[in-house]
Amino acid sequence: MNEDLGRGRGVYISTYGCQMNENDTERMLSLLEMVNFVPVESPDKASLIIINSCSVREKPVHKVWSEAGKYREMKAKNPDLKIGVGGCVAQQEKQKLLKDIPVLDFVFGTDAIDQLPEIVMRAYQTGEKQVSARFENDRPYSVETMVRNPGVSTFVNIMKGCDNFCTFCVVPFTRGRERSRDMKELLKDIKTLTDRGVKEVTLLGQNVNSYKSTCGADFGQLLKALAEDTEIQRIRYTTSHPKDFNQELVDISAKYRSKICDYIHLPAQSGNSEVLKRMNRGYTREEYLDKVRMIREGIPGVTLTTDLIVGFPGETEAQYEDTYTLLEEVRYENIYAFRYSPRPFTKAARYEDQLSEDEKQRRLQKLLDRQREISFELAKPLDGQTLDVLFENTTDVEGQIQGRSTQNKLVFAYGDKSLIGQTVPVKVLKAFPSVCRGEILIPGERGDTSRVLQ
Repeated sequence: MNEDLGRGRGVYISTYGCQMNENDTERMLSLLEMVNFVPVESPDKASLIIINSCSVREKPVHKVWSEAGKYREMKAKNPDLKIGVGGCVAQQEKQKLLKDIPVLDFVFGTDAIDQLPEIVMRAYQTGEKQVSARFENDRPYSVETMVRNPGVSTFVNIMKGCDNFCTFCVVPFTRGRERSRDMKELLKDIKTLTDRGVKEVTLLGQNVNSYKSTCGADFGQLLKALAEDTEIQRIRYTTSHPKDFNQELVDISAKYRSKICDYIHLPAQSGNSEVLKRMNRGYTREEYLDKVRMIREGIPGVTLTTDLIVGFPGETEAQYEDTYTLLEEVRYENIYAFRYSPRPFTKAARYEDQLSEDEKQRRLQKLLDRQREISFELAKPLDGQTLDVLFENTTDVEGQIQGRSTQNKLVFAYGDKSLIGQTVPVKVLKAFPSVCRGEILIPGERGDTSRVLQ
């Protein structure tokens, strides 16, 4: 590898999609820095531009074409400029991307990130257009967490892929089948991160609950090992599949509550059993609600959020109302709700009973409006309460720092930046949905509470 490849060259990466993509971008930048590329904040300063794409919904897919189109003139003026697309759209479209977007120099899939320096080198040395999008299912999934400046909190990939094949979801086709990292490797990885000052990790996977180490350990046992055998202070994880969330995981979360955060993202996708069956989710509305009760009984005060899809093919008004009433019954802290978007290769895309975009938007807006009301209702009782906040960084407001509670509330307070990396008690002065302003309760460290977060 030519370590001088990137010398004098800037790299710009635009990222769409989930936390997995954000983590992938960090890995790309780390690998490119090894060959002396320098990350830059805008494409006009770059000699290498990468679009890290998402194909979960239609809109971010279109972003690839529109963003790449903006770089045509830049490419014409700068022959040294190389442009590539990675991520899920690259995995999905492969050679078609090079045909549809002539300005591209290379396309690489989700399993080809570690090949990126070689791909870039060939692009500069030969000028030949390249596609690398083959799944490496024939070898163990082993990958070290790569973060350039890890800070207080970082993502750790524990598995990739998905075997569930929900009828609306393209992930099994863009991320491949499930593969888990070895637990011993993960423990070593997280020890390295703690030695670098990381206090909190978020374990990532398309379905973390189905994690299975080569030694036979499941996700609950992984959490137990991380809590007992590492110095990490806080553990988060996403995303969980309701059908795999069991009592053992609840018990472990409750036992190690001092480390495992009181926040669970539990995607329902729909509140109607018939729609859930058509989605191939593997549970009914009643079974999902049983899981919610199990979690709340075992972890009192836990914060729950969810994903919801409205306008799934064939969804009647009555079936949609079951999703609407799910908000009332569960009372989520927050929801991530979307209009159904047909995705290539998926079974639901072939269903004939597709709903109009206007109808999907009406249902979505009604859902969001009610959730906004619920979120404000849930926030009110937090006023005056004390939260343990792990401060992560400063803000643009002078003297203000920010961090998160174990329930994933973003908390702003005035205090010295020396508190970054520490978990301290904060009295909530005013709570909003997902956000609080507070007063640090440490003698000699009380911030100026006369300034109010607007």
